[in-house]
Amino acid sequence: MQTRLDKFISESMAISRADAKKLVSKSAVTVNGTIVKKSDIKIDTDTDEVKANGKTLTSEQFVYIMLNKPVGVVSASTDKNDVTVIDLVKDDFPRRNLFPAGRLDKTSTGFVLITDDGQFAHDILSPKHHVPKTYIVTVDNPVTDEVVQAFEDGVTLADGQLMKSAAIIPYEDRYTAKIILHQGVYHQIKRMLGVFDIGVNTLHRTHIGSLELPADLQPGEYVKLTKEQLLQITNNMFTKS
Repeated sequence: MQTRLDKFISESMAISRADAKKLVSKSAVTVNGTIVKKSDIKIDTDTDEVKANGKTLTSEQFVYIMLNKPVGVVSASTDKNDVTVIDLVKDDFPRRNLFPAGRLDKTSTGFVLITDDGQFAHDILSPKHHVPKTYIVTVDNPVTDEVVQAFEDGVTLADGQLMKSAAIIPYEDRYTAKIILHQGVYHQIKRMLGVFDIGVNTLHRTHIGSLELPADLQPGEYVKLTKEQLLQITNNMFTKS
């Protein structure tokens, strides 16, 4: 599809047309590897590669970001006292109304999905869609076979709330385990393990659906998700268990 360069930059970066023109005037924009000086030229959005400040641009209605959340950062859009997950990404996505789709505790780390697509976020968080989330935990007491069976059967929390069936797979030392959940309840893993007097030392989310956080994505780093990667999340979305 043919469109003006400044219009394409404005839409793909969620910035004003004036700011898009400034990028072009600063020689920060290339089309197919060549620096362009005019912002009103026509490009083909299907075949031309446009980069701004070295980053490839695409025309997208929504953005989907995989962040490796560090310790001490809160899973919120804004916070008066702490750095949020949005603070870590907002400079690359000005004027996007981003929010985390789901939460990790301040002391937890790993995969946080950030987007501006409210319907998508609702769908992946909805219990009826059963999108699994995978965590690696280290604990202060060993994970016994009793705990493994209890997770499979459904743990009843101290307040009487019954959790859905989950998987806990202890490592050889029994002080590290993989946990797979199909629902999201406040402090769920800590509360489930607390029933067995097991305290959580560290908690790291590694997967949403079958999409894995890359091992080389460092704490605080993030990447935009491709359509193929989104499918690795949504391919679980309508599976009933």
